[in-house]
Amino acid sequence: MDLLNTLVDKGLRRELPTREEALAVLATSDDDLLEVVAAAGKVRRQWFGRRVKLNYLVNLKSGLCPEDCSYCSQRLGSKAEILKYTWLKPDEASKAAAAGVAGGAKRVCLVASGRGPTDRDVDRVSETIEAIKEQNEGVEVCACLGLLSDGQADRLRSAGADAYNHNLNTSEGTYGDITTTHTYADRVETVHQAQAAGLSACSGLIAGMGESDADLVDVVFSLRELDPDSVPVNFLIPFEGTPLAKEWNLTPQRCLRILAMVRFVCPDVEVRLAGGREVHLRSMQPLALNLVNSIFLGDYLTSEGQAGQADLDMIADAGFEVEGAGTTTLPAHRAESGGCGSHDGGCAPCGEAPGEAAPGSPEVPAARTDLVAVRRRGAGTDLAPNA
Repeated sequence: MDLLNTLVDKGLRRELPTREEALAVLATSDDDLLEVVAAAGKVRRQWFGRRVKLNYLVNLKSGLCPEDCSYCSQRLGSKAEILKYTWLKPDEASKAAAAGVAGGAKRVCLVASGRGPTDRDVDRVSETIEAIKEQNEGVEVCACLGLLSDGQADRLRSAGADAYNHNLNTSEGTYGDITTTHTYADRVETVHQAQAAGLSACSGLIAGMGESDADLVDVVFSLRELDPDSVPVNFLIPFEGTPLAKEWNLTPQRCLRILAMVRFVCPDVEVRLAGGREVHLRSMQPLALNLVNSIFLGDYLTSEGQAGQADLDMIADAGFEVEGAGTTTLPAHRAESGGCGSHDGGCAPCGEAPGEAAPGSPEVPAARTDLVAVRRRGAGTDLAPNA
């Protein structure tokens, strides 16, 4: 297929595809899916070989968020029956992080619900970072605390943070339909603050919220312009009790096309398969390893993932290898440009209304609501974590 040959050539040269080419990837048929995966896999292997980086989430503070993000089970007014607790103590967070590191995680991601941290919160997280680094030599720490105020990114960096995550989530044009309590520009500004402080920027998207193909391409092109080192791709988990509980728009094939498009647009960036992979990719998760070079190990913020050992078995069985702590994740040209080199969640073709089925596309199968499992173990509980 000429399109795929062109995209492979561009990916190997780190050249940006056209919008039309990115849209064409999303419009390919299921019959062409394996060709699309194989083509994007060539780009993935060029820059990352067969290595898979493992990341581990620690939810420092769960629920009770004042923001109204429609996709989030922790949002203002959420009726989702998730775990709710206030800040973990540094030693509790460090213990949770250690479970992930023991399971093979190279990066620990510290996440807290809320609009953004107070200065006292930054002090608390700084103590947690120091505790984790003291007990887990060589581990990377990424903070995800919401919108940052002036100077907070510098303080996190001084405490030992390697990276900061703040996702764009969706296109600028549709952002107001998803969240009203802050703006798309607020999110972009926080990523800029993290980069200015010398933190490795991590920023991604959520697919499956009823957006069009054009919206997906818009947000991925915006991410390419923002130039984070890491791009997490989440697939919406439609929690009961949230406004998007009925948005079951994804098939495994659709998810793979989205991941391939992200890889073609961001060829040399750490593309991370994040929340929702078990729910939407299901038995096709191993194919996604040909597109992404990073995944979360075990559970997520408020939902449970597949068993940590199952993640490790999947990587080995698919012919990939877990990236070691002594390996630099990013290609040399990116690592040398200032990234740390090593850094949760919820589609349709161009021109159609959000949520409208693509002409001639197969019906979306019945929603697998049985696969949405609320987290009841790990941080904030007395039960052992999944790692």
